[in-house]
Amino acid sequence: MKLSRSWQQAGLWALAMIFAAAVCSMFAPRAAAQDGVVQGQSLDVTGKPWVDLGIEAVSDQGAKADAKTDKDGNFLIRGLRNGVYTVLIQLPAPNKPYEVKVRVAGPDTPKVNLNFKDVVAKQGAEYAEAQKKAEEEKQKFQGMKAHFDAGVGFLNQAGQAKTDLGKATADQRDGLRQQVKDLSEKAVTELEAAKGAAGEKDNNLHLILARLGDAYDAAGRSEDAANAYKQAIELKPSAAYYNNLGGIYGRAGKIQPAMEAFQKSAELDPQNAAQAYRNGGITLYNAGKMKEAVEPLKKATELDPKNAQAWYLLGAALVGSMDYKQVGSKLEVIVQPGTVEAYQKAVELDPNGTYGQQAKQGLEALQQIAPGIDTKLKKKKS
Repeated sequence: MKLSRSWQQAGLWALAMIFAAAVCSMFAPRAAAQDGVVQGQSLDVTGKPWVDLGIEAVSDQGAKADAKTDKDGNFLIRGLRNGVYTVLIQLPAPNKPYEVKVRVAGPDTPKVNLNFKDVVAKQGAEYAEAQKKAEEEKQKFQGMKAHFDAGVGFLNQAGQAKTDLGKATADQRDGLRQQVKDLSEKAVTELEAAKGAAGEKDNNLHLILARLGDAYDAAGRSEDAANAYKQAIELKPSAAYYNNLGGIYGRAGKIQPAMEAFQKSAELDPQNAAQAYRNGGITLYNAGKMKEAVEPLKKATELDPKNAQAWYLLGAALVGSMDYKQVGSKLEVIVQPGTVEAYQKAVELDPNGTYGQQAKQGLEALQQIAPGIDTKLKKKKS
């Protein structure tokens, strides 16, 4: 059956409309998914609606949107993408904005309801707690410092009494020895109390431990002294602490750990390594290990050529290292190279002092045991 021309035209028009609708649906721009909102209410410090208060939402990408509270303190910010936002409540100057984090997630977005009466009360309680804690820490520090200062005071007095002991007459020595002992024990008691008051995380603990080590050493408790210094070193590995530890070991006759501590001190502080090497030499010298003492004392004089003590001790260590040879029925002394020069340097640097005088005596003794050796002091050029 044939359709009339009018029906044919109507069919073509309908097809054209369907095609146009399809084309429009294909090319029409899609709306971005920005239907998230941040909403809530802000009440002031009296609990009443906070009117006309600026509210700003800032996304984690930096996008910003803002609004103001209405007569009831309510606010609404629309058109937000899902994500984390920082909501800034613009408080009156000079206050900084109050910040709240919120995750925008469509209908699941929580409301931001703020009652600044409660906020201030909470902050006040937190502030009071912080103040209480700060006051407790202050009292604790003052107690620790009082014990520390007292301990150092007793330690200094013990040191002075020990110095006096070296100059005392025979009838004074027993009393001074007892005084050194009593003062040293008082220093130990106070510094142990300071250590207990400090706590494990106190920044001053290494210093307290070091002075406690000094007090133990003064009281003759060398093992406790070494342990205290090792704890101080764990907290702060300093050249001075290693140097003092070496001295404690040396006085206790523990030569190997003493030399290891002195070497570590020299490595940590090369500019002051002369002191560590000199102390190492003294430790070996006092232990009667003259040949072993020569090398650290040589290093000490090389690094600090103006130290009369080091030069004198080097000369004395070289004398103690002298060799002998049999010549017929006699033994002849073989003076070690550098012995005379070391003594002469000590005399030059300290002509009227203890080390200079001892060095002169050393030169005279050399002249007696080795008559042919030239021990004349060299005159300085004018």
